[in-house]
Amino acid sequence: MAKTIRLTMAQALVRALAAQKTEYQGAIQPLFGGVWAIFGHGNVAGMGEALYALRDELPTFRAHNEQAMAHAAIAFAKASRRRRMMAATSSIGPGATNMVTAAALAHANRLPLLLLPGDVFANRRPDPVLQQIENFNDGTVSANDCFRPVSRYFDRMTRPEQIIPSLERALAVLNDPADCGPVTLALCQDVQAEAYDYPQSFFEERLWLPRRMGPDAHELARAIEWLMEAHKPLIIAGGGVLYSEAEKELLQFAEALGIPVTETQAGKSAMPDDHRLAMGSIGVTGTSAANALAADADLIIAVGTRLQDFTTGSWALFANPERRILALNVQAFDAMKHRAAPLVCDARVGLELLTECLRGHCAPSVWSDRAAQEKAAWDAKAASYTAARENDLPSDAQVIGAVQRQAKADDVVVCAAGGLPGELHKLWRAGASGGYHLEYGYSCMGYEIAGGLGVKMADPAREVIVMVGDGSYLMMNSEIATSVMLGLKLTIVLLDNRGYGCINRLQNATGSASFNNLLRDTKHETLPAIDFAAHARSLGADSIHVQSLAVLESELGKARQAKKTTVIVIDTDPLRSTDAGGHWWDVAVPEVSDRAQVKSARTAYEQKMQSQFLGD
Repeated sequence: MAKTIRLTMAQALVRALAAQKTEYQGAIQPLFGGVWAIFGHGNVAGMGEALYALRDELPTFRAHNEQAMAHAAIAFAKASRRRRMMAATSSIGPGATNMVTAAALAHANRLPLLLLPGDVFANRRPDPVLQQIENFNDGTVSANDCFRPVSRYFDRMTRPEQIIPSLERALAVLNDPADCGPVTLALCQDVQAEAYDYPQSFFEERLWLPRRMGPDAHELARAIEWLMEAHKPLIIAGGGVLYSEAEKELLQFAEALGIPVTETQAGKSAMPDDHRLAMGSIGVTGTSAANALAADADLIIAVGTRLQDFTTGSWALFANPERRILALNVQAFDAMKHRAAPLVCDARVGLELLTECLRGHCAPSVWSDRAAQEKAAWDAKAASYTAARENDLPSDAQVIGAVQRQAKADDVVVCAAGGLPGELHKLWRAGASGGYHLEYGYSCMGYEIAGGLGVKMADPAREVIVMVGDGSYLMMNSEIATSVMLGLKLTIVLLDNRGYGCINRLQNATGSASFNNLLRDTKHETLPAIDFAAHARSLGADSIHVQSLAVLESELGKARQAKKTTVIVIDTDPLRSTDAGGHWWDVAVPEVSDRAQVKSARTAYEQKMQSQFLGD
C-alpha cells in the first residue's frame, strides 16, 4: 500500500512546488524562486499557513500591488531564460483581478507564471461571500474566470485531491517550450484548508530539463534548399534565441553563411552589437540598416519570433516580390504565420543542424558587404542622436546616450511601454547577452519598476537600470518600496515629459490635434506640479532631480556605488524623437473627419496599406 501523508490542499501544493528542481547555469536549482503573496481573506488562512511552514525552502515575498508582484515574477522568469519561475497568490476579488493584466502580459510574451488566486467557497454555504462576483445565469462562475482567455492552462480546485493531476498539468505547461505561458489554479478558500491523504510520491524531487525538439526531415530539407537558393538572406532573431540559450549557435550560423542578423525587442542582445553582421533592431522601431536589408531580402529567416506587427512593419516591410519566409520556432502556431515555411524545432538544435548541413555554403559576399556599409552609416547616424548636447530640454535619445556612457557591458536595462522602448530598440548598444530586458509584447505601462525588481532577483550580481517615463511611473511605482525592503538595489532613471508623450506624437502623426495626452492638453483647473524625487524618497529610495545631462551622468556614477535603490529624475522634451530609421506602422486613421490634417493622413494611410504583404 502506497505511503501517504495527511495535509491540507494548500500545504500539499506548497510542498510539491518546493520539490521541483531545474538545471540552470550549470547547477541544480529550485524551479520556483519563491512565491509573491498579498494575503486577504481568500488565501491568508490556507495558503498563508502553508507558505509559513516552508518559508525557508520556498521563500514568500510581500509586494504592494498584485499586478506588480506578478510582473516581478514574469521578469524573473524572462531573465532566467524561462528555466526558473515564480508563483503569485492573492485573495479573491480585486486581488485576483489585479493579476489578470499580468497574466495577459505573460501570455503574449510566452513566459511562465503560476497564478494562485483564492476563490469562492466550493461548498457554497456562506454564498455570497465578501468580494464574490455572482452570475445570474451560471452558478459556477467567479471572478477568476477572467483568467481563462489569458492562461495557457486554467483549473479550479473544488476538492483537495484535484491538486494532484492539476499541478502535474500545470508544471508540464510551465516547462514546455512550445506551450509555455501563464497557468492559473484557482483555489477555493474552503478547499485550501481541507485535508487529504496525499501519496508521498507527490512530493518527491523532480528535475525539469529543457526539451530540445529536432526538426521534421522534410521541413529541414526545404529549409536547406531555400538557404542554398537565397542571394539576400536575412535573420530575425527573436526571444526564442535567448530562451533556447542559442546565442553561440546563432553567431556561428550567421558567420558561416554570411547572413546579417536583425533583432526583435525580445531578441535584442542575442547578437553582439559590435559584430559586423549585427544590424540591430528591425521594423517599426528598427535601424535604417536592418530595414533597408529587410526591404530587399529574398529570404527572411525568423528564429524564435512570433512576427508581431512592430517586427514586420505591419507586414509592409518585406518589399522584395520574390521574398520567402522561413520560420524556425518551437511553436507551430508561430511558425505557420503568413504562409511561412515552418521549421518546427528548438532554436539551438535547428541552427546547429542548418550550420552543419550547409557547411561550405555562403551567401554572396556583396550582400554582407552591403550590410557592413549600412551598419556603418546607421552607427554614425545613431551617434548624432545620442550625443551630449545641452538643450533647453533633452530628448529621450540624449538621455539614453548619457545612460549608455555610464553603463557597463554586463548591465541590464529594463523598460516597457511608451516612447522609450522604440528609442532604446534603435539606439541602445546591448552588452552581454540578456542585458536588454524590454516588455513590448503586451506593451504594458507600469511593468518597468516591478520588472526591474524581478530581473534583480534573478541575477543579483548584475547592475539593473530601469528607464521609465512619468506616465508609467504614476501608474505603478510601489515596488520601489519593495526593492528597498528586500535590499535589492535598482537604478531608476525617470524621464518626465509631463504626460503621455509617445501617444501624443502618434496622435499628431495620424492628423489629430494634441488632446488628453500631455498634461497641458487635458481638462484641468490646475496643472499638477509633481515632485517625483520627493515621492521616491517617501518610498525609501535615494533620489535627485537633475537639471542637465552632465549631472545625470555624474549621478549615475554615484548610483552605481549606492547600497539601495536610487531614482534620478530628469525633465525631457515630449515632442522630439529619433526620426531616423523606423518603418510604417498600421494605425487606422478615420475615414471621415472635418479636419484637413486627418483627411491628409487618411490618404497617406490608404497608400501605405497597398504595400502590406498578406501571404500572397
